Amino acid sequence: MELDKEPDDRWRRRSIKVMFIVFMGLLIFFTLYSNTLQSLSLPKVRTEKPTKGSLLFTIEGSGNLQPLAEAKLLNAAGWNVSKILVKEGDRVQKGQMLIIYDSKSAERELQNELTNQDKQKIELQNVQDQFIESTSEGDELKIRKARRNIETYKLDLGMQERKINELRDRLTSQQEMTAPFDGIITKLNAVEGLSSAGEPDVVISNSSLGYRLDITADSMILSSMGISSGERIEVEVHIVEVLHSRIFEGKIDEVVNAQPRTESSSSKDGGKITTIPQKVLRIKLVNSELNGGEQARVKLKKRSYNEGLVISKEAIHQDRNGMFIYKIDVQRGALSNNFIVRKVPIHSSETNDNETMIQSDSIYEDDLIILESSEPLQDGNRVRL
Repeated sequence: MELDKEPDDRWRRRSIKVMFIVFMGLLIFFTLYSNTLQSLSLPKVRTEKPTKGSLLFTIEGSGNLQPLAEAKLLNAAGWNVSKILVKEGDRVQKGQMLIIYDSKSAERELQNELTNQDKQKIELQNVQDQFIESTSEGDELKIRKARRNIETYKLDLGMQERKINELRDRLTSQQEMTAPFDGIITKLNAVEGLSSAGEPDVVISNSSLGYRLDITADSMILSSMGISSGERIEVEVHIVEVLHSRIFEGKIDEVVNAQPRTESSSSKDGGKITTIPQKVLRIKLVNSELNGGEQARVKLKKRSYNEGLVISKEAIHQDRNGMFIYKIDVQRGALSNNFIVRKVPIHSSETNDNETMIQSDSIYEDDLIILESSEPLQDGNRVRL
């Protein structure tokens, strides 16, 4: 009998053992299954790790080359244009004749004044004869009167002499228009046979001084890149004559303040309007192949001097207390890990179009930073990656 009971006990223990293993397996399965179902209901987030380094900044702009110095030459006398000796785009030398004016009316006026001068000389001689006659007669009253008349006519002659000299100078200086310096004719408004209509007849640029290209950029970007006056920079210039662009070396002549621009943040951050200071880079180019007016373009890429933790711009949020990010706090468990959202205040030192360099004592290179979420987040929320 005892021999019959021993196999039964062995079979019973084996059955109990199998049932225990099955029970534990089912328990583990349903535990994992329930955790999986629960995790599927959690907000889904996309994350990245911060990287240590610097930001790449880009300054880009275009415009037309403007002369650093130019002269607007006016038809001061208002005479009709007799002959035009240049055309737009011509290179001219200092003293070169540009326009000849019709000065016939001024020449006639000068001739009339010379005739008046001759008449005044004759009248002066008549008064001097009267003075001699009065002296011989001994009439003191007539002598004084003749002496005063002589002085008056001498004053009139002096005034007439000055008027004639002024007319001669006017003829000499305004009969022809000449170039005040070596340069290029950038605009020609004069028309043969007509007088000017208020506009300068000729606009001439001083080619020896060079040309200028103005580019506007954010003050913070320029400061981060370390851009300053005197720095050399490549400028792409479109040359119309040869139908292609060439690279010329320019120099930042000066950096001046400009009108600030405004920028509105996203609606999720409250739509706050920010004023961003601006500066203008004035780039100087000196080259004999340039004529002015060409289309020019600048694209400068440079990394910032500062280094720090860099994250994507989309990870940054802002409320009334300042800027912050959401990072993942991993709580490790026996069967699975829990991912908890933590709100971390930050300070931004530099930013470009896509990335921001942040400052925080609570962010490290191995942290997971939340870029976007399927649902709005709060500090302490559980999420799934």
